[in-house]
Amino acid sequence: MNRSSLLGLVCLLGFSASVAAQPNDANKSASKNPVSNSKTVKDPEAERLLKERRDNAQSLLINLASDAGRFSDQTLRARTQARIADVLWSADPDRARALFRKAWDSAEIVDQESQRKLQEEIAQQKAKNGGNVAVTGPRDIRSEVLRLAARHDRALGEELLAKLKVEKQQEATDAANKAPSSPFDAPEAARQRLNLARQLLDADVTRALQFADPVLGNITRDAIDFLSSLREKDSAAADQRYAALLAMATNNLQSDANTVSLLGSYIFTPHTFVTFDNNGSSVSSSGRNNPTSPIPPGLRDSFFNTAAGILLRPMAPPGEDQSTSGIQGKYLMMKRLLPLFEQYSSRELTDAVRTQMDAMSNLVSEDTRKQDDNVLREGILPAMSVTDREKALLDRIDRAKTPDQRDQLYLQLARMFTDSEDTKARDYVEKIEDTDLRNQARPFIDASMMMRAVDKKNVDRVTELVRAGELTHFQKAWALSRAASFVAKTNREKSLGLIDDAATEARRIDASDPDRPRAMLAVANVMLLIDRAKAWEFAGDITKAANSAEGFTGEDGAMRLSLITKGSSTIRSSSTGEFDVSGVFSELAKDDYNRTIELARGFEKEGPRASATIAIAKSVLEEKKN
Repeated sequence: MNRSSLLGLVCLLGFSASVAAQPNDANKSASKNPVSNSKTVKDPEAERLLKERRDNAQSLLINLASDAGRFSDQTLRARTQARIADVLWSADPDRARALFRKAWDSAEIVDQESQRKLQEEIAQQKAKNGGNVAVTGPRDIRSEVLRLAARHDRALGEELLAKLKVEKQQEATDAANKAPSSPFDAPEAARQRLNLARQLLDADVTRALQFADPVLGNITRDAIDFLSSLREKDSAAADQRYAALLAMATNNLQSDANTVSLLGSYIFTPHTFVTFDNNGSSVSSSGRNNPTSPIPPGLRDSFFNTAAGILLRPMAPPGEDQSTSGIQGKYLMMKRLLPLFEQYSSRELTDAVRTQMDAMSNLVSEDTRKQDDNVLREGILPAMSVTDREKALLDRIDRAKTPDQRDQLYLQLARMFTDSEDTKARDYVEKIEDTDLRNQARPFIDASMMMRAVDKKNVDRVTELVRAGELTHFQKAWALSRAASFVAKTNREKSLGLIDDAATEARRIDASDPDRPRAMLAVANVMLLIDRAKAWEFAGDITKAANSAEGFTGEDGAMRLSLITKGSSTIRSSSTGEFDVSGVFSELAKDDYNRTIELARGFEKEGPRASATIAIAKSVLEEKKN
């Protein structure tokens, strides 16, 4: 029996015995393709070795797919099956198609359970924080499966979409029983449908609309946001559906100032939404803001007619206002929208809105009348300078009636200065009277400044905050590793020093904390840039850390900051592949395929081992394409 036949037999015996021994020198020689007269000269031995690695990689994936069917973690099962199907498609589409269907079945279970847990978390936070909520929504696993499947096979994508349509009635029933966290948030079932539709827009607008149309009959942030994305692909289709929402708002007696704001975002601030409640507080959420084609004048006029009709409705008697904005919020919204009326609408409508504002001025607080901040200006007027914003907030502090009001304003001031290199952010935190709030705010502000310094690639500022700020070891390890990457090409000695410090911080994280292997992966990614030998030495520490860390899955790593108070809630999440197993193992496999396989086998947990195995196999199979 020749060597190739023996290899094929061994690979089929299981994942633990699927790796055939190959000399390291041969691995290197396989990548050497001498070039003469701009034409690649084929090396028969290199071709043979490359074929063996490809066959071996496919066997790894097939064996892993078999193992995945027995994974107890449904999320891991769905993702593993879908990702294997994605990589195997060109070699074995029938097997891949079957894996996509299995992945979908697991994903359905995962998404249902995730939504249940999300609702429980929202309810708990509302009870604890007086209604303020800051949560990170769960990953939509069906969306991940659908995106990968639809990329390869339109018919399969249609099949999976059809399964969602079968669930439509049940989703509608569930949505009726699940109140959204905000009156303008779509029910969970509708939001999931719109998220999937948004991801399909790049590939097929018609299919995206087939999925989205059933839930575009209500005015929600999610619906308007989808229409803004649709407008980037098909403005006529988006405008048609938007016009229908305008007509619906005109005829709905429940429409109020916040309804007008959401509708206005489609015209003037795509993907950015501002709402006000009766306390004058605001919520703004922003997404991408890509340029779109000009809005037809007739559609813009329809918006102002609808907006004026809603804003000029008679005010409810005292104590009977049931709107989402209340009197204070309605006044602020009219103040925000008035510049748009002045620029684009008729003089008659503009004068009517201004007159209504004047009539309401005696019904709102002095603070509301004088309010002029960037929330009011968002997307409409030029932003205030930092100096003007600071002065405005300090004036409000002087007029504040309670310590809680002053503390919230000092917190706003601190957050305002996190984008600058000014020490005022920390100075304003220290002015907060409430000890608990001050202790919560201090590390949040320091971490926010650190992330901003990383965004600006300011190495000196990063190292200063690592030294003096209240940061976790995980945050320090990530910040130092990023700083090391910024100077890797210009100052290798400094980069090596920073990466050593980052590794030290990573090792200080508790052994059971999943952030320990995540931090080490972030460090290893930079080591691969500046010292690959050191990265190989460090890779063994990563597998040991992963085996000791509870809950480490090998992916979904992110830098998350949150601050939840009685007056506001903020959450910032920066997802990055730096914390995931796949990136490091894909890169290591380029150096030494066999050694990387051995490292992957060192993972005791199914999640990291599966991610590493897929990454390694994919790197080999993509080598064929390259």
